[in-house]
Amino acid sequence: MEKTDVVLIGAGIMSATLGTLLRQLQPDWTISVFERLDAAAAESSDPWNNAGTGHSALCELNYSPQNADGSVDIGKAVDINERFQVSRQFWAAAVDTGVLDDPAGFINPIPHVSFVHGADNVDYLRKRYEALAPHPLFRGMEYIDSPDEFAARLPLMAKGRDFADPIALNWTDGGTDIDFGALTKQLLAYLGRSGGEIAFGTEVRDLDKQSDGSWNVTVRNLRTYRSRTLNAKFVFVGAGGGALPLLQKSGIAEAKGFGGFPISGQFLRSTNPELIAAHEAKVYGKAAVGAPPMSVPHLDTRVINGRKGLLFGPYAGWTPKFLKDGSNADLFKSIKANNIASLVGVGLTEMGLTKYLVEELLKSQNGKIGVLEEFLPRAQGRDWELITAGQRVQVIRRKGAGGVLEFGTAVISAEDGSIAGLLGASPGASTCVTAMLDVMQRCFPREYAEWTPQLEELIPSLGKKLSENQALFQEVWDWTNKSLKLDESSNAAARPGVESLAQV
Repeated sequence: MEKTDVVLIGAGIMSATLGTLLRQLQPDWTISVFERLDAAAAESSDPWNNAGTGHSALCELNYSPQNADGSVDIGKAVDINERFQVSRQFWAAAVDTGVLDDPAGFINPIPHVSFVHGADNVDYLRKRYEALAPHPLFRGMEYIDSPDEFAARLPLMAKGRDFADPIALNWTDGGTDIDFGALTKQLLAYLGRSGGEIAFGTEVRDLDKQSDGSWNVTVRNLRTYRSRTLNAKFVFVGAGGGALPLLQKSGIAEAKGFGGFPISGQFLRSTNPELIAAHEAKVYGKAAVGAPPMSVPHLDTRVINGRKGLLFGPYAGWTPKFLKDGSNADLFKSIKANNIASLVGVGLTEMGLTKYLVEELLKSQNGKIGVLEEFLPRAQGRDWELITAGQRVQVIRRKGAGGVLEFGTAVISAEDGSIAGLLGASPGASTCVTAMLDVMQRCFPREYAEWTPQLEELIPSLGKKLSENQALFQEVWDWTNKSLKLDESSNAAARPGVESLAQV
């Protein structure tokens, strides 16, 4: 039987990140990547299947909620920003060492902007600014409530707007747009060049734990229908929506009680080059009252393959599939005796989500344009096309006799560290390095201690809080800006070779 040290299931950003880390830290280990589709990053990591926001809580209002007493809680925002800084450092080190090519291929500078209207929301945004702006990780944030300044910064959003309704912005120039598909492909190319096996069109069919703690992994080539079995010392399930069924198939106790609720996403994509050229920011609003966090509307400048585009969304859809290229039986196959109580519990308590999904499914094309008009008062349907984005599986975790729905990511690992997997969604890809370091600490505790000095060279803030060390933050911020070439221009459109997607 073939033997390998590491099997990575799924060719998305998580597997690519973990594989790259392990190759740099343990170059003598053999690594095999299996992907059921015929390309890397074809599901959630595909640039059109996500908003590409480098989630650092600069603009996402759901990470800085308002408390009952009117104050703003910035704890989650700081935590997410800290984790994103870890990703930036790893990517910068990878550019410096030649692991990654020209960073403009996957990361570009874009202002991150929070947008609200209405007196109560304006009051909240000012309080958010007052809480975040003094913080080292959020320095440079601006508060804007002048209609003239609004129009100067966001001319497309100002056109036709009635400024009798108060508006406000939190504006940060230090944001980024990330093509996680391009990043994934660069990381996997490095892994392949350094001797890793990367097999596309190959589906993992079975996971069988052996008495010595290793795993027999049975895979099937979907073109030839030939199967093979490898014996692996460690397995990582980074298969996005396909992770839960595989973790269930593994039989590990830690996966019991977990369920998944699939939600598909749609975006409006602009087809008008004039609109695309007139907007240069990622602008996030507030979710409607009672709507889930993942419904936060945003108008996004994107840079994909060197071309600038414009997206608005998300609009929720629903299918029982766990993957965009999945099966309508996915949800039903995931229901087990050990998680049915969790699923039923969520069904009884998340009526707001049910109401939101029903309303979204009933929304017509004109209704979708109506939502866009909050951002673009003069929006015209002829300038936009509806695209289906990625499929997300929200985590349902056991809680008491029932379950709770979580909008985030969760690492699941066996007690002996022989297998691990990642469930959930946003902020997901933006914090992929922190998530994979978590996997490594859990599953390779002895080796991790030996790896730490080398990891500290790649990630100077490892084990430290940048929020508590302003000098270190300044040092790594300047370094990552330089290595990732984010300080060469103030916006993506000014970078050489960036053109409109609508021109293609």
